[in-house]
Amino acid sequence: MSEERQVYRVIFHNNGEVMEVYASQIYQSELYGFIEVEAFMFGERSGVVVDPAQEKLQSLFADVTRSFIPLHAVIRIDEVNTPGTGKITDSKASNITPFPYPPAPTKK
Repeated sequence: MSEERQVYRVIFHNNGEVMEVYASQIYQSELYGFIEVEAFMFGERSGVVVDPAQEKLQSLFADVTRSFIPLHAVIRIDEVNTPGTGKITDSKASNITPFPYPPAPTKK
């Protein structure tokens, strides 16, 4: 009996962008307030069409074995049947509003 590999789609905010990545391992981190994402999966490369967002994601996570994502940055985590292609979109162009941060304390 073959065991199917679980695939998760993680959508989160990062520096004014909304990133969508696929991974096979996600769990709550020992660091309070973070989730750990491991075993990133990237879609098959087509020799004809070059997607700059996909290339940026692959170069960004090329040497990453584990990523710690703050819980307040996570928009959604889905378990999907097959990995898709990762995406990067501008958060200003979407209808998603990030959770408000408390103002930084000022020094007196």
